[in-house]
This record gives sequence, C-alpha cells and structure tokens, in this order.
Amino acid sequence: VKSDPLHTLFLTTQHTHHTHQIMVQKKGFIFMGAPGSGKGTQAGVLAEEFKLCHLSTGDMLRDAVSKGTEFGRLAKRQMETGGLVSDDIVTSIIDNNLGSERCRRGFILDGFPRTIPQAESLDDMLMKRGEKIDAAIQFDVDDEEVVKRVTGRWIHKASGRSYHTVFNPPKSAGVDDLTGEPLIQRPDDTEEICRTRLKNYHTQASALLRFYHQKKVLKRINAMQPITTVRSNLKRIFNNQQL
Repeated sequence: VKSDPLHTLFLTTQHTHHTHQIMVQKKGFIFMGAPGSGKGTQAGVLAEEFKLCHLSTGDMLRDAVSKGTEFGRLAKRQMETGGLVSDDIVTSIIDNNLGSERCRRGFILDGFPRTIPQAESLDDMLMKRGEKIDAAIQFDVDDEEVVKRVTGRWIHKASGRSYHTVFNPPKSAGVDDLTGEPLIQRPDDTEEICRTRLKNYHTQASALLRFYHQKKVLKRINAMQPITTVRSNLKRIFNNQQL
C-alpha cells in the first residue's frame, strides 16, 4: 500500500544504538492577488482536497472583530475604512495559526503577506519550524473585473467558502452548498471600499512579486479565465510539489 508522506510527520527507523527521526516537511503556499481575484474561493476548495489548512487573514481578522478580542478591537476601525491592518496584529494571528493541529500537513496563506516586512517576518516564523514557502501564486486579474466580482460576492462564514451571484452561484440562492447554512455579504464589499483596497494593494504588490521572484518560488496564473480552468492550473502547481 502506498504511504501518504504528508499524513505521517515523522518516520522512525531503528538502528543498533540510534533512533533516527526524519521530519517530513509540510507544504506551504501563498495565494496572492487583489481582493476579489478569486484566491479565497480557490484556496477553500484546494485546502479541502489536499488536506491543508486555509488561513485567510481577512476571515481571521473578521472573526477577531466579531468576538471582540484585543486584536479585533484594534483592527476594527482600519478594516471598516478599507485600510490595511498593522503588521504586528496580522503577524501575531498568523503565527498562532501556523502552529495549530489543522496546519500539520501544510497550509495555504490567503491575504498574507501583503508587505515586505510581513514576508520577512513569515520567513523567520517558518525557518524556526524548519518549514518554507514552496510556491507563491499570483492571481492576475484586471481592476474593473475585481470590482464586478467583489460587489456580487457572498460568503459562508463558518468555512470561508465564497460564492458569487454571477460567476459562482450557490446551488440554492442564499445558502451554502455543503451545509445549507445562510450566506452573508461582507459590509466592506462595496465599490467604494473595494477601490480603496485596490489602491492599497497595488502600492505593495509590485515589491512583493519581486521578493518571491528572487526566491524562485513565484508562479503566475491568469485569474480572468473560467473558475474550473484556474483550478486546474492550480492543481498542476500543487501536484508538481508532490502533494
């Protein structure tokens, strides 16, 4: 029977006087792109299929806000106006999640890092764990397409699954395909806030793309294509990493 190397984190072999433990390195992916580029939709599906954790910065921050945590209170004002949440808040939340049980096989980071300091901080975190980023995948899409997508987007809060009234509608209007629970629309998915977020995104994106290009892990996909085509292209990248 073929073993699943990602299911078993340690392989132990007994020798006469020594026990060798071999760490099976879990896989790390970053999905990059403008808000509404489709990275969240794809990350949710692929995380389930490949048994990875989907860490969406936006979802985790919104959860912190709704629970009224210290991080949530600090982030709330910035999020409501479409601004970027400070690096120390985002980094702390991601750091906590990367060490969790649900991320033991690997992870997809969605919405992090957004800046060079965040990317460097992420590298430091992963290095301490003996891990690394295997592929940073950029979702290329035009700004006007992003605005169209964002204003029609609906979310299943518990799972992070994303739907769209035109491009990716649920099987039944207003409810999640898997659970039948109601979908919600984010209060920040308005055209005005979307354009503010796009402006912030473009300010940081070019430097981040250069950062991962220099590390030779940058991949780019045309996210203007049909959702099934984009997913097939992503699976090809994942399979090349022997997941």
